[in-house]
Amino acid sequence: MRMRTLLILTALTIAGMAFACKAPKDETAAKKPVHNPKQHSVRRAEMEEKVVKTDAEWRKILTPEQYRIMREKGTEQAFTGKYWNENAKGEYLCAACGYKLFDSSQKFDSACGWPSFSQPASQDSISTSVDHSFGMEREEVICSHCGAHLGHVFTDGPKPTGLRYCINSAALNLKRKP
Repeated sequence: MRMRTLLILTALTIAGMAFACKAPKDETAAKKPVHNPKQHSVRRAEMEEKVVKTDAEWRKILTPEQYRIMREKGTEQAFTGKYWNENAKGEYLCAACGYKLFDSSQKFDSACGWPSFSQPASQDSISTSVDHSFGMEREEVICSHCGAHLGHVFTDGPKPTGLRYCINSAALNLKRKP
């Protein structure tokens, strides 16, 4: 019975992800590159020392949920993360390495159940990669400092960027501003 309930919850979570965070059907918008690293001659994160840890070290640092999301590219269930409905001012840092990823001034309510941002703190904060999991093509968002999976970015966000960085709360720590 417990296993059946877990399977049902997992299926509902995946279905919710596909529905809530599905990229627009406009194929021209979906094929546009979200982030072009060639635009930056030298990235700050590449000049800094990257955080490199063994699997065992990550398991000691991260909670089991953070490890599943950040190192195994998982996701949290929609509307359950601690920051999906957070409105406090501050900086959102990578929960794995403490690198500044997003600023609260760029956070908006996308009604998808995960914290959403219109842009990163800087172009050096994150990198992206194509993700083909769950039968979809999405743009994965990765911490450029430690390589942790954060979430995905979609082209249905507010102006002026038109982007929606849909990020797992478990991948973030909010450093509140007074």
